[in-house]
Amino acid sequence: MGRAVVAVSITPVGTGAPSVSRFVAAALRVLAEAPDVRYEVGPMFTTVEGDLRRILDLVLAMQEAVFAEGAQRVSTVLKVDERRDRENTMEHKVAAVRGAERP
Repeated sequence: MGRAVVAVSITPVGTGAPSVSRFVAAALRVLAEAPDVRYEVGPMFTTVEGDLRRILDLVLAMQEAVFAEGAQRVSTVLKVDERRDRENTMEHKVAAVRGAERP
């Protein structure tokens, strides 16, 4: 497998409260302890960059962290961009779009 850029959103269900920040923080601690991947937190998704198999393993661990925080149900959305023909990074993806913008 090649290097991937993955958008992940993990949503706890059955928490009894509208705020999900503590659950998101629990999931992010999993990524913070994984020095072999890069990640950026956004308002709706977290973007993770690295080996796809490793990222998928981390997503499972992130889900478990949310369950451990007390969620009764977890809904996860993934969007995967894996390239094997050249380097695939968050910065390259953004630069490619910005380079294609027209005034």
